[in-house]
Amino acid sequence: MKPRSSRDGHNAAAAAALLLAALVLSGDILPAVVAGGAPSFNYKDALTKSIMFLEAQRSGKLPPTNRIKWRGDSGMEDGKLANVYVDLTGGYYDAGDNVKYGLPLAFTVTTLAWTAMAFEKELKAAGELENVHAAIRWGTDYFLKAATKKDHLWVQVGDPNADHQCWVRPENMPTPRTLYQINDKTPGSEIAAETAAAMTASSMVFRKDKPYSRRLLNKAKLLFQFAKTHQGTYDGECPFYCSYSGYNDELLWAATWLYLATKRQVYADFIGHEAISSSVAEFSWDLKFPGAQVLLAELNMTSSGGLQSFKSQADNFVCAVLPDTPFHQVSITPGGMIHLRDGANSQYVTSTAFLFVAYSDILRRINQPVMCGAQAVQPARLLQFAKQQIDYLLGANPRGRSYVVGFGVNPPTQPHHRGASTPVLPPGYQVNCGMSFSEWFTPDRPNPNELTGAIMGGPDGGDNFSDKRGNSSCTEPCTYINSLSIGPLAALAIRGPNLIATQ
Repeated sequence: MKPRSSRDGHNAAAAAALLLAALVLSGDILPAVVAGGAPSFNYKDALTKSIMFLEAQRSGKLPPTNRIKWRGDSGMEDGKLANVYVDLTGGYYDAGDNVKYGLPLAFTVTTLAWTAMAFEKELKAAGELENVHAAIRWGTDYFLKAATKKDHLWVQVGDPNADHQCWVRPENMPTPRTLYQINDKTPGSEIAAETAAAMTASSMVFRKDKPYSRRLLNKAKLLFQFAKTHQGTYDGECPFYCSYSGYNDELLWAATWLYLATKRQVYADFIGHEAISSSVAEFSWDLKFPGAQVLLAELNMTSSGGLQSFKSQADNFVCAVLPDTPFHQVSITPGGMIHLRDGANSQYVTSTAFLFVAYSDILRRINQPVMCGAQAVQPARLLQFAKQQIDYLLGANPRGRSYVVGFGVNPPTQPHHRGASTPVLPPGYQVNCGMSFSEWFTPDRPNPNELTGAIMGGPDGGDNFSDKRGNSSCTEPCTYINSLSIGPLAALAIRGPNLIATQ
């Protein structure tokens, strides 16, 4: 290999200077902090845009306040079939397709509600609290329509196999809006319990609106009872959203939120004696254990009749993730990003950042460190790692590029997303599904509509990224990636780079 010459060094320095200049000019990096060393991004701008992506995922009749001008009303006949007539308009499309999947939709709303409470002060200071509340209500209004009967829940709208054979924006989709449900004969404890968690957490957010909050909480109680009484896994969302972890995590998660909302002993008893809890290294739409453990750690609660401490299990999650503990399990890329698996890996980046900031705040309140065996890890280390993960997505990575659409240097231009990659078509336009891929999916060109704020699935384990629509593992966004980014971004925008909350 040729030794690096002084000319190569000058070129590298010049490239770095150009990168910093571009960041400063774009407004996505703050020059005052650049001068002091590490870049500090415009986190408030990133926060605003992250919320806007969720608005781009809305289904149903869009409100007058809609900020995504290339989006229109869609799914307006959802729920109206020859043998069924129910209003299932609203809700969210999960990612780059036009299906409304119940499990990830509910997890998106649960984590948005937790964000609205844990980071209320920061979101209010950033002027985004109302937008987050609106995002939550867009989901909960839909859940109230989907859960009108006892021991029954509509859990999905749209045939995913047919949907994946047509590349078209939701406003013009000709594909079947098939309905999927769970009931006492076809149970689905994961989806029922996750929806109960979403409605319970949201009822806490909307306590000032007492009638609405009460409706959400009452429905949540019934859904939790349904999930607990009629236990079983629903595989109707496979192979797209298979619950590989089972439903024990969702039952604990839902019971945790119900206990926090009601303080009723029945939920404390379930948590302490009936629920199953386990130490894991992942927090996601499929695996909720760490989220529940973090919430319960402050309450000094235990599971398995007192044999397991939720604080210890929450600590175990941190110890499994951090690379500088003796119990490290999670892969970290050469550039410093968490990597659990290809395909929407950014969800683990934002979920870990979220939990680390939320748990750090709790640890500071109870004046305790994380214990990794005999090694004490201070809350400041969690905050440092959380910032590192968010900064990686914003541009502090080996490629020096942003993985957020419309933000930073060299942001993605080809998200794997039907609505963004298809031009606005007239109402009633007859789409030829057979030709749709060659017209709007295959061409190697930027999407005609900017999917502002969408966080991409992200790089692989070697920090490699391909900004190509066809590479869905890299370029497909998901609602739950963004919902978990909002809290850390709000904290960075208002608290500053050390992320320490004022008491």
